[in-house]
Amino acid sequence: MEVLAVRPVKQDEQTYKRWFDYADTDNDGRLTGPDVVKLFALSQLPRGHLKQVWAVADSKRQGFLGFKEFVAAMQMISLAQASGKDVSADMLSTCDAETISPPKMDGLEELLMNGHMSSSQESTCNGNVNGHANGLANGHAHENGNGTTPQLQLQTSKWFSQKPTRKIIPAASVTSIVDGLKKLYLEKLKPLEVAYRFHDFALPMLTESDFDAKPSVMLLGQYSTGKTTFIKHLLGSSYPGAHVGPEPTTDRFVVVMEGADERSIPGNTIAVQGNMPFTGLTKFGGAFLSKFECSQMPHPLLEHLTFVDTPGVLSGEKQRTQRSYEFTGVTEWFAAKCDMILLLFDPHKLDISDEFKRVIMSLHGQDDKIRVVLNKADQVGTQQLMRVYGALMWSLGKVLKTPEVMRVYIGSFNDKPINENQVGPIGKVLFEQEQNDLLDDLKDIPRKACDRKINEFVKRARAAKIHACIMGHLKKEMPTMMGKAKAQQRLIDTLEDEFAKVQRELNLPAGDFPNVEHYQEVLSECNIDKFEKLKPKMLQTLDDMLSVDIPDLIKKFRNPYD
Repeated sequence: MEVLAVRPVKQDEQTYKRWFDYADTDNDGRLTGPDVVKLFALSQLPRGHLKQVWAVADSKRQGFLGFKEFVAAMQMISLAQASGKDVSADMLSTCDAETISPPKMDGLEELLMNGHMSSSQESTCNGNVNGHANGLANGHAHENGNGTTPQLQLQTSKWFSQKPTRKIIPAASVTSIVDGLKKLYLEKLKPLEVAYRFHDFALPMLTESDFDAKPSVMLLGQYSTGKTTFIKHLLGSSYPGAHVGPEPTTDRFVVVMEGADERSIPGNTIAVQGNMPFTGLTKFGGAFLSKFECSQMPHPLLEHLTFVDTPGVLSGEKQRTQRSYEFTGVTEWFAAKCDMILLLFDPHKLDISDEFKRVIMSLHGQDDKIRVVLNKADQVGTQQLMRVYGALMWSLGKVLKTPEVMRVYIGSFNDKPINENQVGPIGKVLFEQEQNDLLDDLKDIPRKACDRKINEFVKRARAAKIHACIMGHLKKEMPTMMGKAKAQQRLIDTLEDEFAKVQRELNLPAGDFPNVEHYQEVLSECNIDKFEKLKPKMLQTLDDMLSVDIPDLIKKFRNPYD
């Protein structure tokens, strides 16, 4: 479901702001379920209608409504009161903003007049409304000033609601699912990660910016498969630092994200900014950071999505010997944080090189994020396309060792019209359907971002628990006095057997255990004797978090009318 922003007239906006401030008991710019239940009840609508209003307004399932979502909810209530019909996700799309008056809220004005609104809310009400209106106007100016074509920009800007209002939430306040995850991480998961050095073996420690980051899409593929062109096609314009050509042109990792103006920020600068989710990239050294940059520009699509453009994967020994940084490690780092990974293929370059195979295999554990795109498909005829599709599926089957068939989107993602002379009218219809399916997949990302954060958090917690059990077991197997070096080497050499022992003793899922070779490599540079003994109390705290705290958090911020 999607909330289309219908901006009210200025006077109505002031009314909505007064109502919003009245309901905002925490004064943090967010209305949670308990906040709105009392307010929505004044509309006298049936409970089923109000349940649907919340579901549409909180389409991202964050567990709260910002001011913009609140306005959309009020407008839906007003339309439902006028028509008597059920609330639907698209009821705002066909309405003129000026015709939607504020809903009838029995007794609300009396509550406001009798002093139920705090003086601080009252004094800041008008100023906030004016600032909000100016922000909307400025956002509109940016929208027209970034060089995009009006038609494509109008299309992409309708995918999501307008830019949400961001406010600093006190550390002790938990008014959303993301706030709750932050608190659980700091209090229950991070201590275990630090104790057993989880960040040295698997994922870097999380920062507040990692929780607040917008959902992102990473594009991977060999050179000249259309990765940069794909991003330009979605944006309707180029972005700072974009280069397109038949030869390997993108020689760096480029993060394309929203900004106040068009500019490129060097990697060393962006990696030290605490409000950006890229501080963990410093571990790859200056050689990588010199090949990393952030491209910022104002665009309605970038208000909801961030794109990661990557260098074309080279073939043979070029990638291993000519890159001055660990390419596979960097892609693995981005893959863990991205919400979708697009593997792009060219119908004339179906061979998967050894390095590309290594990159794809590094995505193990992120299978649910991967989508395959056969780009530039209108360059071959219908018969050749059938053969190309079969060859691609065969090649992928040798690399992605899963019984499920990988979904492959077929299309030509650029600004040129589809070559109907090559693919025929049936091929043109197929391409349009496939492109629409992929775009629908992309549009779903922001709406599923909160669910994805929960999923990734639980996955991380399970991995950290397995890691702690492994390190506690290895510590227990070390001698107390003599022969520690030999004992450590023996444990490293027989690590696969040690994993099996841990799995049997603690009855852990075998599929959750990490890669043996990777752990052997890291352990060879560590001193196992320096690790902590296994602490059952820490494991119990983690189990309680997974079985009690997270379900309670989701329950607390679900639809209040469920």
